[in-house]
Amino acid sequence: MKNKIIIVGSGVTGASIAYNLAVKGVKDILVLDKSYLTAGATGRCGAGVRQQWATKANCIMAKHSIEFFEHAKETLHYEGDIEFKQEGYLILATTLEEDKQFAKNVALQNALGIPSKKLTPEEALKIVPHLNPKSFISATYCQTDGHLNPFKMTDAYYQAAKKLGATFHFFETVKGIQHHQGIYTVTTDKNTYQADIVIDAAGGYSREIGLMVGLDIPVYSEKHEILVTEPIAKMQGPMVMSFTKNLYCQQVPHGSFLMGRTTPNQPQGHDIEASHEFLDAMAKTIDDILPKIGELRVIRQWAGSYNMSPDKQPIICESPDLKGFYMACGFSGHGFMFAPMTGVLISEMIMNEPLSLETEMLHINRFNHQTTHEVEKSVV
Repeated sequence: MKNKIIIVGSGVTGASIAYNLAVKGVKDILVLDKSYLTAGATGRCGAGVRQQWATKANCIMAKHSIEFFEHAKETLHYEGDIEFKQEGYLILATTLEEDKQFAKNVALQNALGIPSKKLTPEEALKIVPHLNPKSFISATYCQTDGHLNPFKMTDAYYQAAKKLGATFHFFETVKGIQHHQGIYTVTTDKNTYQADIVIDAAGGYSREIGLMVGLDIPVYSEKHEILVTEPIAKMQGPMVMSFTKNLYCQQVPHGSFLMGRTTPNQPQGHDIEASHEFLDAMAKTIDDILPKIGELRVIRQWAGSYNMSPDKQPIICESPDLKGFYMACGFSGHGFMFAPMTGVLISEMIMNEPLSLETEMLHINRFNHQTTHEVEKSVV
């Protein structure tokens, strides 16, 4: 069975790539996934979308993606509600060093057209009055950041791609990939396919897919945990985030608070079991920063994978060693918010079109350079 393009992974990244190729007229697109739509990191993410980053690449990726989210429902002709709300991200600085870094971040963001601003504690408290004023020394805020339903957004891409002719096979695991004379043979637990192009959008399993064709992609998976509270009447618009206090917390449209943090010293791997250590640490953190939310009851908690790159920026490129093998991985927990631009860039690369943005900073070759390059620090 011959397909022009095979995409491994049906998270939001794979679905976005399928749509962006299909809308350009590409036929014979097959998306393979070992489970169901959004079964991996997409369906376990924190659902926030922000443009407040410390590196140029991440800022640009996020800005263009949010501009797409603003009209995604209409562009994709989606009948449902993708639940996109732009009530901002409020990011707290808790040290003098972080305060200085945030000033640099805002300058970079503003230069790129992102309308972020630096706030005093008094200004921050006007936006989120239930903050503990003793827990931070300044903040940054961007009104156009916000929340988006990952299940609905991925479904919108999926439905649009299918209408344009893309095929999705769920519960079909890729077991091996061979490359011979320009043709890829992809073997699954159900069938064997041939393709001219293979795209690795396998999220937490991106490295394993690369190894099947002899590529050692410098990414690894790491467990991150989230919890959700009982729903209450609306009391918070923006996502509240602190890198030093290790927290992100937002109230989603139906009223629950969703919050996550990084558990230090996580081993690399695919463990996604929830832990009581996370629950205990989160309770203490939220009680420090947002004490009123600490009074709410927890409904459930879960874990998912961040696919980490060495500089916490994505790898989006064709392999320099293997023609026709493309990578969209290493998003370091932020693939959902970058998905629109990822799909656009991969489709432009495959179609040999002018690229919408400079991608040298996203190429895998950056890790071969001896010179230092930017490392994203704005990650929880």
